[in-house]
Amino acid sequence: MTFDSPYLLLALLVVPLAIGLWLLAERRRMRYAIRFTNLDVLAGVAGGRPWRRYVPPVLFLLAVGTLSVALARPHVNTLVGSERATVILVVDVSRSMQADDVKPTRLGAAQAAVRTFLDHAPKRLRVALIAFAGEPIVAVPPTRDHQLVRTALDDIGFYVGYGGTAIGDALARAVELGQQATGTGAGSNGQTIAYWIAAAGRNGGLVSILFLSDGAQTRGDLQPLEGAARAQAAGYPVYTVALGTPKGRLRSSFDLGGFSRPVPPDPATLKSIAQVTGGQFFEARTAGSVHEAYAKLGSSLGRAPGRSEVTWEFLAGAAALLLGAGILSALWSPRLP
Repeated sequence: MTFDSPYLLLALLVVPLAIGLWLLAERRRMRYAIRFTNLDVLAGVAGGRPWRRYVPPVLFLLAVGTLSVALARPHVNTLVGSERATVILVVDVSRSMQADDVKPTRLGAAQAAVRTFLDHAPKRLRVALIAFAGEPIVAVPPTRDHQLVRTALDDIGFYVGYGGTAIGDALARAVELGQQATGTGAGSNGQTIAYWIAAAGRNGGLVSILFLSDGAQTRGDLQPLEGAARAQAAGYPVYTVALGTPKGRLRSSFDLGGFSRPVPPDPATLKSIAQVTGGQFFEARTAGSVHEAYAKLGSSLGRAPGRSEVTWEFLAGAAALLLGAGILSALWSPRLP
């Protein structure tokens, strides 16, 4: 904990001073009590529960100490939302996402997980949404209007494609969108690795990519690790989620006899992407696990280590202590007949 005005902590000296004055007053009171000759009356006055009379003053002193700390404007080190941060959500909408080994379907579980992410994300976080199958499509450019992202997410099923899974191209498009959002580049085409490294220094790691897919690369100009290299050079960590089970199968669109084909996820590739870019890998075989992963990411992405003022918390605590001291004093030591 740190303080904006640490010298004001000297006000805490009021507490030991008050305790010293109280002890002095107690000694004087005991001296008068010894001189009291009517022992029967003295016993009646001293009866009851003597500890009660100490509780209100202790609460009062705690309140004074808490107020003294509040005067110094305390801060704690925590994760605070960044006004400039951007998270680019990249969701696989290829045909295999219609498999139902993750309920209700892989795509349905992904949509629910993204909503969970938005529930936990900072309100001022800029969020973009990219849907991809054989090629990436920007559904929503970076925006602080999270409701717009939710609306686009509801319609993302219309992007379902039969043209394969272009993981590398989707990563490159996310990097390009991040560069445009931070004003550090016009696009990815024709740029050299030196360009991306220079751009990374300018954007300061304010862009993160959250990538969800269920299958292996089957189409695209760039291989997955080539797209990951662009994200790495740009300084964008990629958090990957491999959705699906090894035994997942997809029924044919022309299901006349129960024909289906296997559609296992490719966790090895997605794990490599996360490792190369400095992100994190999650393997989600159930709707609950993908929900948990997105909730965790929503609570961390878009936030950076910083200082958060807790003065109001100390003031509220002091008010509660003062209120408690007043109530107990009135109940246990009433002065009115």
